Amino acid sequence: MDIKSEAGLRVLAVNILGRFLLNNDKNIRYVALNTLLRVVSADYSAVQRHRGTVVDCLKDPDITIRRRANELCFALMNESNIRSMMKEMITFLEVCEPEFRADCTSNMFLVMEKFAPSRKWHIDTMMRVLTTAGNYVRDDIVSNLIALISNSDELHGYTTQQLFLAIRRDWTQQPLVQVGAWCTGEYGDLLTGTAVEQGESVQLTEDDVLDVLERIVGNNICSIVTREYVINAIGKLSTRFPSSTARIRKVLSEYGCHMQVELQQRAVEYNNLFLKYDHLRAGIFERMPVLETKTGGTTISNGVATYEEDLLFSEKTPPPISQQKKLPQPQAHVDNLLDLIGSEPSEVVHPPINGQSQVKDNTNLLDLIGLDSTPPPMADKPLSAMPKQPMVSLIDDLLSPDLLAGPASPPQNGIPSLTAFEKNGLHIIFDFDRTSDTTLVVSLRATNSSEADMKDFVFQAAVPKTFQLQLLPPSGSDIPAFNTGILTQSMRISNPSKQPVRMRIRMGYTLAGSSVQELSEISNFPAAAWQ
Repeated sequence: MDIKSEAGLRVLAVNILGRFLLNNDKNIRYVALNTLLRVVSADYSAVQRHRGTVVDCLKDPDITIRRRANELCFALMNESNIRSMMKEMITFLEVCEPEFRADCTSNMFLVMEKFAPSRKWHIDTMMRVLTTAGNYVRDDIVSNLIALISNSDELHGYTTQQLFLAIRRDWTQQPLVQVGAWCTGEYGDLLTGTAVEQGESVQLTEDDVLDVLERIVGNNICSIVTREYVINAIGKLSTRFPSSTARIRKVLSEYGCHMQVELQQRAVEYNNLFLKYDHLRAGIFERMPVLETKTGGTTISNGVATYEEDLLFSEKTPPPISQQKKLPQPQAHVDNLLDLIGSEPSEVVHPPINGQSQVKDNTNLLDLIGLDSTPPPMADKPLSAMPKQPMVSLIDDLLSPDLLAGPASPPQNGIPSLTAFEKNGLHIIFDFDRTSDTTLVVSLRATNSSEADMKDFVFQAAVPKTFQLQLLPPSGSDIPAFNTGILTQSMRISNPSKQPVRMRIRMGYTLAGSSVQELSEISNFPAAAWQ
């Protein structure tokens, strides 16, 4: 698709690929899906015509074909087909392998966040997703759904009732119970009364609510995190259900000596509110302020997103689900997340970071430190005239990102490099190359100067609608500590109008067991990169 061609020929090629999807040979079907996934950004409407055939591939017995069809389905979703496509994806979620479910639910939430026709439909569909996916839903989806509900003032009563009825039927789905417990604690005063369950009216009382929460918090099947949500909900209900305060105090007192320290601490603190600080209890347990759902630093609203509203997607470029996949690397420390995502090797050639070039860099380091048998090149200045430096400082200098990146080379096409991000040890540099007047290739180099490896590193980017962005797979998933390795990734930016380049980036990684998300906006691209 990098070759310029007439629109008619491109449509003809896409139609031929669409017919390949009906072939009995699974290899041909796989090649067609893989090619359509790359073509969709160049001719979205032409690929959209084959959406029905792509959806049928979700039922293919071959897991690799289902994986590619799943990614292509998300890329084809828009505001006009979101309802029908979500029905198909929920059906697929019911029968797919467990390794599909975490990524599938995350992608479903992101797509619905952009194209959902209404907040009510968005919340109802996400409740179905939580019920279907079970315990494979990621924690960030739980927090994002809570933020969505918090922003939907007119749906608080309806959502709380539906979630409570769902967890009353089945409390084994931990993410669903966590969202339901949070809503019950926040909006419990809207819960009592008449509710509709499966078409029938159900009368809910304060005792009914507390009975369900007591069963959940006392059930060892539920995770500690879920029980923490429930303990918080029970404490907050003391101000929503004034007539049940005595019962709530009794429940909290029972957990004041629980073997789980977190549950015990919360129960003791809440009991102290009743005993010593009862006059502050109403203020402490009042409703939380509206949570802001942000992506890229701006509030998200349902419907078609603009550049200011959307970090990851542009109107012309469909959701780049494939940007989250990672190529299997030969090194021993490749993250097992690759197998869960199920990425296949891409046809794009990526710059190696852990192959021979890294061995060469390490050899150079050994030469400089003096651990190699080959003597290092001597400077013109006598050794006695050289200033003495501490060994620690010398090693720190040798392990600097600039040294590990190899010998400095002159900027290609005269475009200087750009420091795109630098925080908490993460250092990202952009190198530029102009392959044509309207195409800019950005080569990303990421290093880590902290004391722990950055694992599961994911880089995401978005540009305004006047540009087209193609994000190629990264060279790995981990960035070693102490600047001992480099992760690389390439991007192609099409800028037909030659406007100043702007970009929003998001980096996610795990550092010392904690998940980290970083956001930044870059507007200081060199003029030579776009003029």
